[in-house]
Amino acid sequence: TWLRVVFREHGNNGSVEWLMSKQGCMHCTDAACMQVCPAGAIYRTDFGTVNIDEVKCIGCNYCIAACPFGVIGYDRIANKARKCTFCIDRLENGLQPACATACPTGAITFGDRRELIPHAMDRVDQLKAAGKANANIYGLDELGGTAMVYVLADAPEKYGLPADPEVSLQTRIWNVIFKPLRVLVVVAVVFGLWATRSRSKQLEQARKESK
Repeated sequence: TWLRVVFREHGNNGSVEWLMSKQGCMHCTDAACMQVCPAGAIYRTDFGTVNIDEVKCIGCNYCIAACPFGVIGYDRIANKARKCTFCIDRLENGLQPACATACPTGAITFGDRRELIPHAMDRVDQLKAAGKANANIYGLDELGGTAMVYVLADAPEKYGLPADPEVSLQTRIWNVIFKPLRVLVVVAVVFGLWATRSRSKQLEQARKESK
């Protein structure tokens, strides 16, 4: 599965506190995986989510290394990168993601991001009023805003989330400088194949004419 529920234990004034979170692809606006993929296999859907085209995926694992959340997996048998798809097949059929449908407590809510953010802010206010001074919204602005938005009762690090996720400098350099070179490589290969076939035809024609 590409969606995990993580339990983390922390000491809190002599007592034990359990912090639980759902961890999967955040479907970032500024998605590092999209920027680094040399095959163009990672794309944004009409729903704003980020998915992997398994036909195009070449199993290079660049996206796995680039993801600041560490939520992209690798299928060794298929030699493909895999992750949460935001249940794109369900969305296309007017259904909610399976996690939101299955959650028995209503902890996972699906809807328009613009409508859900005010509810998230209200929930943070409720948590702070209940004594959770560090309550916050995670994913509001991180990486341009993420499709998955969390209401956390404490600091992101306590949930195993990076406090300030970012697209690495290496990824940005790759995207701006080296990734475009793949087009030139493809063109060079195609031209080389064409030139080889053309030369072969010329030699074959020359042999026929010499007989």
